Amino acid sequence: MQEILPLGEISGDVVRLRGGDYRAVLEAQGVHFALKSEPEQEAILAGYRRFLNGLAYPLQVLVRVVPADIEGYLSGLGGALGGTETLRRLARDHEAFVRRIARERTLLDRRFYVVVPAEADGAPERGWPGLRRLLRPGAQSPRQQSDLTRARRTLAFRSGEVAQGLGAFGVSTRRLGEGELVALWRAALGGAAGTAGDEPPVATPVVTSPAGFSGLREAASRA
Repeated sequence: MQEILPLGEISGDVVRLRGGDYRAVLEAQGVHFALKSEPEQEAILAGYRRFLNGLAYPLQVLVRVVPADIEGYLSGLGGALGGTETLRRLARDHEAFVRRIARERTLLDRRFYVVVPAEADGAPERGWPGLRRLLRPGAQSPRQQSDLTRARRTLAFRSGEVAQGLGAFGVSTRRLGEGELVALWRAALGGAAGTAGDEPPVATPVVTSPAGFSGLREAASRA
């Protein structure tokens, strides 16, 4: 399995791949494109084009469909239960409606992730990094430590750049931490569908070629 998987290790909010490259993962919130007016849709697409054309490195966009966290959603209605009688009645009716729908069908939620790359300097070290970690847990060579430090700086800058570019047309993002990266990786590998609180990295965290962005534009226009 260690020879098949591209994962070397997860260190904090950084994923190191076998071969020495590094990745950060941002979770992105979707935009209700179909509910926007035509001028707003045009503005979103224009912002998306500017974002893609301004990139100096490739990205991977990952979309996962997972069961919706119904209880988490309904718990957010707690504030309405403390309001007026009208609000309380509406909240109770809505909760009953959602629970009835959930009994009749599987409610799904789309989760969006952007994988940001940082390339390693020089040739990878020889040997089996996964085995070395098992034999000497937490041990890293001086060069690995130096590469990780450089990668953290690069990923921090690029993650901020991606977050700013996506935020310009209304897509908010947040960077996944170590536990969330582990949960996402595990869920993707096992085919398990995590919940909104447990789902987050990537079965094969590789980057796409810039040519793939035309498909993203088409997907955005159909969203």
